[in-house]
Amino acid sequence: MSGVRRMKVGFLGLGAMGAAMATNLLKSGHEVTVWNRSPAAAQPLAALGATVAKDAAEAARGDAVLSMLANDTAVRAVIFDGGVLDAMAPGTVHANHATVSVALARELAQAHAAHGVEYVAAPVFGRPDVAAAGKLNILVAGGPQAIERVRPLLDAMGSRVWPLGEAPERANVAKIAGNFMLAAAIESMAEASALTRAHGISAADFLEVMTSTLFATPAYQGYAKLIAAQRFKPAGFALPLGYKDVGLALAAGEAARVPLPFAGVLRDSLLEALAAGDEDVDWSVLSQVSARRARLDERGC
Repeated sequence: MSGVRRMKVGFLGLGAMGAAMATNLLKSGHEVTVWNRSPAAAQPLAALGATVAKDAAEAARGDAVLSMLANDTAVRAVIFDGGVLDAMAPGTVHANHATVSVALARELAQAHAAHGVEYVAAPVFGRPDVAAAGKLNILVAGGPQAIERVRPLLDAMGSRVWPLGEAPERANVAKIAGNFMLAAAIESMAEASALTRAHGISAADFLEVMTSTLFATPAYQGYAKLIAAQRFKPAGFALPLGYKDVGLALAAGEAARVPLPFAGVLRDSLLEALAAGDEDVDWSVLSQVSARRARLDERGC
């Protein structure tokens, strides 16, 4: 960590993404205090040298606080109701990596300013394996000085930081829009591979052609492999989170009077997948929705 100041940082939320991110902070030499609603998730980090806080507020007493929580409800419960905002000393920077609504992003920025602490929105692109490798793409928006203060932490977790201005909600709306595009890509592959299956071409063969030619990009290639193999567990990005994010896109569109007609289609497809009963799956399970609609199994395709 030559040339980089060792920072005292609290990390809140140790799901698959958060645990990988906190691990990279430890590997970079930072002093990390961790907290998770389910305490067992903190033990692997403790074995790597992290301090385990008894509550979220205790983890918030440092140079910076990083949080990777599931949704708006969880962020409210931890940051507001859990005492984190009150526990942060004036001048502390909170970098929020969660994908939250535009409305909550604005509320968080106002609340932090009222408490004399800095707020940076820093949602990420990348699945857990990318997080573990320290190669996340991190979208950031907030005060330039606040971003600069947490830059060593962001650099420890990502391959590139993408500044998007001073209004924190800009980073969140970019993340929401990006996830909308990913959902659209998955839905298009799901429907197209159902079509080819009905005409005797396997999903694996068709998607290999597409991801080697017209759509030779990491997002298409990664999800195509899951669809071809019908491998939806463990979930790299869980179905309920995908449903949540498409809902956030619709809400952001409504607030700004931006029609998103295809987002409505995606929401209904994701809801249909949820109605099938298994939530602990990757959102690429949308391919099964398209197959069921076409009754491909009944037709022997």
